[in-house]
Amino acid sequence: MGTEERRRMIEPEHPKLPVTEQCQLLGLPRSSYYHEPLPESADNQRLMRVIDETYLACPFFGSRQMTLWLRRQGYRVNRKRVRRLMRLMGLEALGPKPRLSAANRVHPVYPYLLRDLTVTRPNQVWATDITYLSLPGGHAYLCAVIDWRSRYVLSWELSNTLDASFCVRAMQRAIARYGAPEIVNTDQGCQFTSAEFTQPLLAAGIRLSMDGKGRCLDNVFVERLWRTVKYEEVYLKSYHSLVDAHAQLETYFRFYNEHRPHRAHDGGTPGEAYRATEPEAVNQ
Repeated sequence: MGTEERRRMIEPEHPKLPVTEQCQLLGLPRSSYYHEPLPESADNQRLMRVIDETYLACPFFGSRQMTLWLRRQGYRVNRKRVRRLMRLMGLEALGPKPRLSAANRVHPVYPYLLRDLTVTRPNQVWATDITYLSLPGGHAYLCAVIDWRSRYVLSWELSNTLDASFCVRAMQRAIARYGAPEIVNTDQGCQFTSAEFTQPLLAAGIRLSMDGKGRCLDNVFVERLWRTVKYEEVYLKSYHSLVDAHAQLETYFRFYNEHRPHRAHDGGTPGEAYRATEPEAVNQ
């Protein structure tokens, strides 16, 4: 586990463990936690955009394959650089990996609950995930919450850091507007296993489900959403800033929910599918 990944696991507002003890548990020097890295160079920003586009098409590429592919496209890169940028972007190859050692986890991981589950109504299952966005002179992360049955985007948030807080805000806004679902499905990222994210959901009577490591199909509808958003919106635009990205995405998600025909609904929209059956919420 790299330094940046361990930094993201620190919870500054943890009720029992101060930052110093969390750093000790994770084997992270306290100075590394407080260190603010310099922004990526323009060359690295351009390279990250290419990596993002390539990963979307070939999510099975790890740093080795990504490096070889980039070299074939004329980029002078080494694997160390590509691996660092992929880690910064939160990307890793999807697929089974050898279990060389048990993961060093502070946060609990919950079992995957959706296998063989028939999802028949809105608010039965929600899913959430994070994806990377390239911005001029920097980058951002997009978190979205979708209804599994209708594919309706319930809420979303942008952030320039990968901490848990923007994921928490996205989920809180979805629940405040639509009520609590029966199940929330996520991957095993530290944002979603943190107490900041999981405890409010458990307190609301929501069951937590988490994808198996390397199993992209466990959260397939969010993966499809990212592909749609990037090909129909992100890759067609050049956002000037985080504020501009937010405004453009707000317009797109409104279009996606209420106007874009969806094959899963015989040409209907996610919004129509969500409202077709009166959603049932837990502890409404």
